[in-house]
Amino acid sequence: MVDKPHLDEEALAELQDVMEDEFEVLIHTFINDSRDRIAGLRHAATNGDADAFAKMAHSFKGSSINIGAPHLGELCLVAEKAGKAQSLEDSESMLSNIEEEFRTVTDMLEGLMVR
Repeated sequence: MVDKPHLDEEALAELQDVMEDEFEVLIHTFINDSRDRIAGLRHAATNGDADAFAKMAHSFKGSSINIGAPHLGELCLVAEKAGKAQSLEDSESMLSNIEEEFRTVTDMLEGLMVR
């Protein structure tokens, strides 16, 4: 897997310019939606629902990349591919990696908002 940065500073700067006063709302929405997506991934993995796992990972990948979190997006891509391959044996490890990266990204994004 390519080692991508936690945050794409350029993408975030563009989002900040475009969103202006709504930037913080966007960040909070991403964080809250991501928590729901992680819960959805965990639920799908627990139930052995590879299709739902792939779809949730795909959705999470897109929102991560759009917000400027490329490494999180890459981890979601790995999960998406596993779901599409009907291979959830490593789902716990994938989820742990996604959750850890999400915590890192959340801390970094929250740090941007207190400036």
